[in-house]
Formats: sequence, structure tokens, C-alpha cells
Amino acid sequence: MRTIAFFNNMGGVGKTALVYHLAWMYADLGVSVVAADLDPQANLSAMFLSEDRLEELWPDGQHPNSILGSVSPILRGLGDIAKPHVEEVTENLGVIVGDLGLSRFEAKLSSAWPDCLDRDEAAFRTESAFHRTILKAAEIRAADVVLVDVGPNLGAINRAAIIAAHFVVFPLAPDLFSLQGLRNLGPTLHDWRDEWQARIERRPTDSDLPLPSADITPAGYIVMQHAVRAGRPVQAYQKWIRRIPEVYHQEALDEADASVSSTDNDPECLATLKHYRSLMPMAQEARKPMFHLRAADGALGAHIHAVQDCYEDFKALATAIANKCELK
Repeated sequence: MRTIAFFNNMGGVGKTALVYHLAWMYADLGVSVVAADLDPQANLSAMFLSEDRLEELWPDGQHPNSILGSVSPILRGLGDIAKPHVEEVTENLGVIVGDLGLSRFEAKLSSAWPDCLDRDEAAFRTESAFHRTILKAAEIRAADVVLVDVGPNLGAINRAAIIAAHFVVFPLAPDLFSLQGLRNLGPTLHDWRDEWQARIERRPTDSDLPLPSADITPAGYIVMQHAVRAGRPVQAYQKWIRRIPEVYHQEALDEADASVSSTDNDPECLATLKHYRSLMPMAQEARKPMFHLRAADGALGAHIHAVQDCYEDFKALATAIANKCELK
């Protein structure tokens, strides 16, 4: 099983929609997939599930069937993680439902991080809560891959989510803000990996707690939502796209002498996804991925060809990620 996190500390690049569509694509291709919503904003869950269903999963009081329910015993100091609920979307696709209340877990994770250095087993239980929840959910669903959506920040919740990942994919917008965010992300991931390795060395010797190995291997980047003219990004975006490879290789891969000058010849560039314009609002209204839209959903005329292009784009991207992450 592979755990792949999608991370950018700048919001608005389309990361959640990317995870949503990749989860559907892998399911369509026969891969058993779990989508884990570890963003306290729970936007991924809102894409998969109706408001009526979310209201059932978020009743007044406790939320046993969300990610908050899984970590609630640790949060309340009553024990270890609870068995996770995995909401079935299709036979091949399940969701670990997000929860706005997950933000309360931030302080608990923040205090547990330094306590791990004191060989505190309770601290290790807290820091590995997401990792162990993902493992249990994958076991329940016999999942081949878990796709993890996290929020756009460098806080304790995201740190605990990222150290649970085998691989990290970076969705980037072709603009200055994504480049600056990448300069923050790369060194931060290196620090998290090194700091967690130092903590693993201080785990209690008599503990059999399954802990994340903190591989956090950069699996590549995706240039998101650029406008296209004659098959190429328009000039306004092209200048930023040209700068992405060098920054990615220097900051994410820690290559001081990176000489890649274009996304076209960069093996770390998984895809450049264009803006699908009217397909996304149409898909949101139909509550399905863009490449599942049909005439009954309003996909008529030129939209039909756009739907077909979208399917091929995401199929190629899913294949590229699978190859980089050694996912069969």
C-alpha cells in the first residue's frame, strides 16, 4: 500500500479538486483507493458527499464516523485511536471523512512533538494517530493507495499527516506565490523528516507501536490551472512555469546544481493541467468528476470533447504518479 500526500502551503491552487479527481480515476482504473481528508476545512469530504450525508456524519455532540472520531480518544485523554469509519463511495473508492473539529487536535500534536524526545509513549501515540488510522482504513478497504488531502499551512496537523506519507506530490500554480511557497515547503519537509527520524530513535524500547517511517519522498509536481492557447500556456503564465523546475530541484530535491530549464524535459513534472473552465461548475452541480459528465448533465457540443480530453489528462497523470510511487 502506498500513501501519497498532496501538499502546497498556498491555498487556491486546486489541490482538493485534484485529489478528488485522481481518487475517482484510480477507482475507474480498478485500483482500490481511500481518500483521506485531513484538512480541518473538510472540503474534500464536501466534494464527495452531499450536505444531507455530511449532516448525518456530523451530528450534534460526538462525530464517531469522521477523522475526528478516530482520534477523539487521544484528544480526550481516554485511550488510543478508534476504529476508523471509511465511507463507501463506490466498490473501489472509500473516504476517511474530514471534520471541522479536527482543528482542536492541533494543540495536542504540538505538545506531543517535543515529548517524543523524552521517550513518552503517549506522545508517540498522538503523533502516529493519522498514520495508524490510515493503516487501519487501508486494511478495511484492502486499499492499494491512500490519497491524503491536507490544508495549506505548515502546522502540527499537517506535519503529522505528512510524516505518515510515503510520497508527496506538489500541486503548483504558475505564479510567484507558488514559487515562494515551494521555497518554504522543500526545507520544511527535510526538517520534518530529519526531526522525526531523531524521534524514532528515541521510541520506547518495549513498545510495538507501528510508527511512520517518514519517507516523505518528493514524487514530482503538477502545474495547475494554466490557460492554454494553441496547445501552449499563455505568455503570462509561461514565465512562471519556466522557473518552477529549478526551484523544485533546489528546494524539494536539495540539488544545488539543478540545470533543468523547462517542464517539458523535467522528469519531475508529472503534468501541466489546463483550466477546464465550465466543466468544473458543471461537475460540482452534478456531484461527479469532470470526466464522468454526460449529455444529461449538460455536457453538449464542445463540452463532450473537453470531457474526453479531461479523462485522458487525468488518466495520464494517474499513470505518471503510479510510476513515480511504485504503485501497480
